[in-house]
Amino acid sequence: MSRVYLYILLMAGVTYLIRALPLTLIRREINSRFIRSFLHYVPYATLAAMTFPAILNATDYLISSLIGFLVALVLAFNKKSLLTVAGFACLAAFVVELFLY
Repeated sequence: MSRVYLYILLMAGVTYLIRALPLTLIRREINSRFIRSFLHYVPYATLAAMTFPAILNATDYLISSLIGFLVALVLAFNKKSLLTVAGFACLAAFVVELFLY
């Protein structure tokens, strides 16, 4: 049996345990406000932690990435649609790279 299959089986087992253990160990409702709040924000924090480094490395120059990110933040805080935010952030990064480099 190839080692690749062993690695795949091991990864599947670890993934299953991570998802199954909380379901089997925690049987009652969580009443702690702190823990409920913490669990509520975990997906957002994880997404941000995975996305932010990719934003900084999306272009050849850090300044164009940061300007695109700032444009996206401003538009997002003004409750614009996802397509608008992504489009204008890409456009801002493109314009910065076009004129500055």
